[in-house]
Amino acid sequence: MRVHYLMHVDFEPPGIIEKWAKDRGHVFDGTLTSTNKELPDAADVDFLIVLGGPQSPMRMNDYPYLRDEINLISAVIRQNKPVIGFCLGSQLIAEALGARTRKSPHKEVGGFPVQLTEDGQKDPVFKDFPPEFEVIQWHHDMPGIPDGATLLARSAGCPHQAFRFGDRIYGFEFHMEPTMESIKPLLEKGVDDLEPSKYTQTPETILSFDFETMNRRMTNVLDSIVNISKR
Repeated sequence: MRVHYLMHVDFEPPGIIEKWAKDRGHVFDGTLTSTNKELPDAADVDFLIVLGGPQSPMRMNDYPYLRDEINLISAVIRQNKPVIGFCLGSQLIAEALGARTRKSPHKEVGGFPVQLTEDGQKDPVFKDFPPEFEVIQWHHDMPGIPDGATLLARSAGCPHQAFRFGDRIYGFEFHMEPTMESIKPLLEKGVDDLEPSKYTQTPETILSFDFETMNRRMTNVLDSIVNISKR
């Protein structure tokens, strides 16, 4: 399988996803889109993964390359191939499906629980998850929920934490991909986001998070989506 990721800044890498892809023997490459590099053709991608970043679809004129990403996401969706996105990635998927990005009621930065909705507890990807589980949050915005999509998860600070469109398109406002090592550059570069708030943790607290359990769940999600796409 040809897995391609869209990365928005070099300090938010694919994390555990890279190990997953290599362990499964997938072809794995990506594009740092903020450098305006040419994006792949949708026909050359079997599984598209859209990572997070500090950019916002609500300021599209400041980041015109996001429009090209939305066009690629739309093309991959039309070809009935799996697409998943995290944080900014989930917002771009929602934009491709016609739903506008919104401000989250609260900024969330740190390790916090999300709660599965009733639909989320039945979802093929989350059906073996506990009703509440902890993830990494790092966001100010949240995706709109596209028409025809299913809301899968929410949190105390943000009502739109995960959605599914069709059977192989997933948007996660939260992160499950960072490892303890891969999040360290983000902690260094994202100092302004660490200003205290109701749902903001210190770097020390974030680094004490159970990344191992979260990463294991991330690989289970990826395996589930690949299996669904083979049907």
